[in-house]
Amino acid sequence: MGHWSVPARPDIVCICGSARFVAEMRDAVRDLTLRGIIPLAPAEMDGAVSAEQKAHLDALHRHKIDLADRVLVVNPGGYVGASTASEIAYARAAGKPVSFTDQPEDAAGADNGES
Repeated sequence: MGHWSVPARPDIVCICGSARFVAEMRDAVRDLTLRGIIPLAPAEMDGAVSAEQKAHLDALHRHKIDLADRVLVVNPGGYVGASTASEIAYARAAGKPVSFTDQPEDAAGADNGES
């Protein structure tokens, strides 16, 4: 099997970000997986979802944040939308470290040393 091994308990990282960054989130899933990290990503939805489905998906994603050791915000160009900002606030309230792929447009949204 070679020299690559998975630690006894790999880190779990929840990926957050705008639905417009599906390709970038897929890249993050691949990169984290290849580094031996378990990624938890938002569900990919083709087409529109109802308000009820959106509420269900948001609640499910908060459970993914609960399961994770930390959160990675995929935010090309620094963009953080309202839904992602809500997830960041939820993660921070739960004591989860939050890091960003890009410096947020609102620099106050970044943790010191975590961007």
